[in-house]
Amino acid sequence: MEKKESTITGVYDEEHSSNFLSETGEIKKVKRGLEERHVAMIALGGTIGTGLFIGISTPLKNAGPVNALIAYIYMATLAFSVTQSLGELATHSPIAGSFCTFNTRYLSKALGFSTNWCYWFTWAITFAIELSIVGQIIEYWTYAVPIGAWIAIFFVILIGTNLFPVSFYGELEFWIASIKVIAIIGFILYAFIMVCGAGQTGPVGFRYWRNPGPWGPGILVSNVNTGRFLGWLSSLINAAFTYQGVELTGISAGEAANPRRAVPRAINKVIYRILIFYLLTLFFIGLLVPYNDPALNSTENFISSSPFLISIQNSGTKVLPDIFNAVILMTVISAGNSNIYIGSRILYSMGDSGNAPKCFLWVTKWGTPYVGVIFTGIFGLLAFLNLSEDGATVFDWLVNITAVAGLIAWMFISVSHIRFMHILRRRGSSRDELPYKAKWMPWFAWYAAINIFVILFIQGFEAFFDFTATKFFTAYISLILFVVLWIGSQFSLYKNDPWLIPIDEVDIDSEKRKVDEEIWEEEPPKTLWGKIWQTIL
Repeated sequence: MEKKESTITGVYDEEHSSNFLSETGEIKKVKRGLEERHVAMIALGGTIGTGLFIGISTPLKNAGPVNALIAYIYMATLAFSVTQSLGELATHSPIAGSFCTFNTRYLSKALGFSTNWCYWFTWAITFAIELSIVGQIIEYWTYAVPIGAWIAIFFVILIGTNLFPVSFYGELEFWIASIKVIAIIGFILYAFIMVCGAGQTGPVGFRYWRNPGPWGPGILVSNVNTGRFLGWLSSLINAAFTYQGVELTGISAGEAANPRRAVPRAINKVIYRILIFYLLTLFFIGLLVPYNDPALNSTENFISSSPFLISIQNSGTKVLPDIFNAVILMTVISAGNSNIYIGSRILYSMGDSGNAPKCFLWVTKWGTPYVGVIFTGIFGLLAFLNLSEDGATVFDWLVNITAVAGLIAWMFISVSHIRFMHILRRRGSSRDELPYKAKWMPWFAWYAAINIFVILFIQGFEAFFDFTATKFFTAYISLILFVVLWIGSQFSLYKNDPWLIPIDEVDIDSEKRKVDEEIWEEEPPKTLWGKIWQTIL
């Protein structure tokens, strides 16, 4: 495809970018600079972070290995449904920010406004979570530098990194995610060998599923069975936080060089990644670490409670805990990098749809939405809350807030997809003609939407056992924020707009036509590595 220069910005023209025109006539654009391998690894790498390496300790000790595994399998079905819905929507209309725009166009402006800000809030808070963990991971080796200093250092580094062109971000995430994948596969093989008896504990097998048991001690109540059910219920939010990010493929679709090819390939492999990198890993963790292991409640430093490190230490393998801690450090830094990227693209999408100030459309000469990068990054300063006496409590608060906000976004992805399918039926159009057809629809989307709706309301049950205002608002602040933004914007910003856009007035074609007009010319990989990556991803 011939590269044409824009006379205004000096970067590629609309054949290569997602373009928007400001009131002054200045072209604002993000560049389609992500290759297929970048999109595939963003889908994978963005979901491997703090939730997997550290966050699973709480479900393990509260719910037990089998109960926690069941909770993660259940949430995996919801995550898979959401990615299927998003795959169909994002390949039909590949827009920077993806479903953030779909909510506005397919449902209503007020719903788009509220869900988009809540989803952005998810990633802004998650960035603070990742920053709060970095220093604690490094404390595994040394206490020479205060945690506050590490937060400040990586705060500057990660914001600065996101000001580079998106191709730089894609390349960086590709290689870091590759290391994550190798580390997870290596850990699974290592865990299998340890379970079979290579470690100092001898053959472990299902020893810890017999004693202390598979179901966990239960929480909150004296009745064991009820307590175990509540332990399972409490694990759902941790599972949601762990899976948060499976929708990243849809967000990056607007910057993919060929979204019609890259996004379906990435979406189709999500289920295998969930099975291997999450469920299989959790299965082996449950075999190697009993739910009553004292290290799960370690107060020495936060990273010491990571079941990954505990399993390696229990097996008596020298040096490997240090190596894996380094992998976790790299993972958290990478996740923080993705948090700013995704947050800035959400703001970019909202600026285009009118849900946020137009300044979020301002980009650098190479297409980076720098205002969104800086604004999202500022919320990383919340990481300094971790300097309080109980950093673990702060971590749990932030995890709950961001997981619930993420679930709201998941629910409306499914709702938008249901509306999209309804529109196609009204028009007499077949989904078989779409660039990508999601599996088991529309029932799968209804399954996800209904289940997530229920989870959103029951997830804060712990706040009612020993009620305090702090616990209640920690559990429901994201849901309250969504309702306030939705109702408030409907009666103020969008008082003349309908609560739900009439189905005959919904625009599902404008962005599709722009992409249909583009010509995708891709050269097949010529190098051995290129062919290998194309096969794997």
